[in-house]
Amino acid sequence: MNFEEAREQKVEEIEAVIKEYLPEPKGYQKIIMEAMAYSVTAGGKRLRPMLMQEVYRLFGGAGKEIEPFMAAIEMIHTYSLVHDDLPAMDNDEYRRGRKTTHVVYGEAMGILAGDALLNYAFETAVKAFEIAPKQSAQIGQAIKILAEKAGIYGMIGGQVVDVASCGKGLTQQMLDFIYELKTGALIESAMMIGAVLAGADDKSVRIVEKIASNVGLAFQIQDDILDVTSTVEQLGKPVHSDEKNEKTTYVTLKGLDTAAEDVKRISEEAADLLGSLDKDASYLEYLIRELIHRKK
Repeated sequence: MNFEEAREQKVEEIEAVIKEYLPEPKGYQKIIMEAMAYSVTAGGKRLRPMLMQEVYRLFGGAGKEIEPFMAAIEMIHTYSLVHDDLPAMDNDEYRRGRKTTHVVYGEAMGILAGDALLNYAFETAVKAFEIAPKQSAQIGQAIKILAEKAGIYGMIGGQVVDVASCGKGLTQQMLDFIYELKTGALIESAMMIGAVLAGADDKSVRIVEKIASNVGLAFQIQDDILDVTSTVEQLGKPVHSDEKNEKTTYVTLKGLDTAAEDVKRISEEAADLLGSLDKDASYLEYLIRELIHRKK
């Protein structure tokens, strides 16, 4: 089996895990469960749960307690996209090749669907205690990481600064801050949780956090590049949206060539750090390189 076949198989496994943990649409409020499922099952790379699972396995993890966290982090990522697409934010009508949640269900229900996914993510993550009660300390640490990296000192914090700076000039330092929190924090969360649940020591968890930080930064820079160079058909979402929303990006600050060079440099640093763990990380390295240098 080659790397691409392995990746397709892993995506199928992740899809099954996510669907298993989605709530059943029932009751007077079932429309919100339907909107949640519509948002989460729209496809995507499943980058965060895949990175989480691969790091977990890299450090010898072999249990089921990782699965509720895989579903939870995809719910958190999806809620952030649902809210990003709202008229008050980016006002996008397409995501992953189909109409966005607020277009299908209305703006109010789009807001509630995002809220529901965020809350249900933690309802899902705590199910790990039932699966592996003897690992309660590690599970508690993983929940702490998930909460912090998704919150005001992580993804939400980055989004706040991004929204507040719309139409304003940004320095490189400020842009790096936004990218580190808005994109990098959730990737850090995914990879750190994989390491923690597998029993990695603190030093290894810190190395994993740095790898993930590099991956997140390179991933976001590549996203900026694709917003300029790709098409709606390739990306499955609007292009030139950064320009439309008057956002300063890595490309507007440094230009396409330098942005591409920096993606390569940052990803090489991530690969070197991964090698320092002295483990067989060939698939994880392939995954990181493929995602960072993606064309869509």
